Amino acid sequence: MNAFDVLGDPVRRRILELLAETEQPAGAVSDVISTEFGISQAAVSQHLKILRETGFATSTIDGTRRIYAIRADGLKAADAWLDKFRTFWEPKFMALETEIERGKKQRRDRD
Repeated sequence: MNAFDVLGDPVRRRILELLAETEQPAGAVSDVISTEFGISQAAVSQHLKILRETGFATSTIDGTRRIYAIRADGLKAADAWLDKFRTFWEPKFMALETEIERGKKQRRDRD
């Protein structure tokens, strides 16, 4: 499964958002996802497994709990693919930054 197959699922994207905030036990992730998406704990576990197997998340055992955290490998694959397209938007962001700085300078000069 490639990075965008993983990221294409809204449940998995939401799990990654939760894990980006802080590492979390599977039960806490399951509670949020079950509430927001109306899916079972078993379904959430399958999504967590996919995230683990594809390098987007890691898990450690803490007693009876499994703690999940973001892992950069999967995100790096997506970022590498997107890198081909940065040339289309980076100049626009640079131009925007220039205009913002120009506006700030004009306000300072007026004041």
